[in-house]
Amino acid sequence: MTGPRLVAVFGYSRGAAEELHPVCAARLALAATESRPDDAVLLTGWAARRGSQTEAELMARAWQGSAASILLDRAARTTYGNAIGTASTARRLGAREVVLVTSGWHERRASSLLRAALRGSGLRITLATTSDRGSLGARLRELVCWPLVPALAAVAARGR
Repeated sequence: MTGPRLVAVFGYSRGAAEELHPVCAARLALAATESRPDDAVLLTGWAARRGSQTEAELMARAWQGSAASILLDRAARTTYGNAIGTASTARRLGAREVVLVTSGWHERRASSLLRAALRGSGLRITLATTSDRGSLGARLRELVCWPLVPALAAVAARGR
């Protein structure tokens, strides 16, 4: 494929906020160092409260990197939604590679779902993860969510 690289930044928040959560800010900062002038950057995340700015909009406002285009997925509410939206955007753009930007503690689940959503596309996936170890709550959520990954991955693979 000859399209752009797609740098996908998976959002993170703890509810409605008017500023980026530190976890999300770290992901965005890493994406800024990973991005190139000819990349498309996808910022994902919804607003937990009606009338609030979405995570995607907060990230766009704070973006400091270079990119040919900045795209927003304001509807992604979960890691599964982030993966589905990223795969859809990558296909629409004819991307040649997807750079997944997330936290190290979130990498395994996020990359598994993204790989499933992109199955059969031939797209290369590169991971860029922050060194943040995550709070105890975030790590526990990963453990609780992990058993759902095979079923969600199967649905994502069929939905492509």
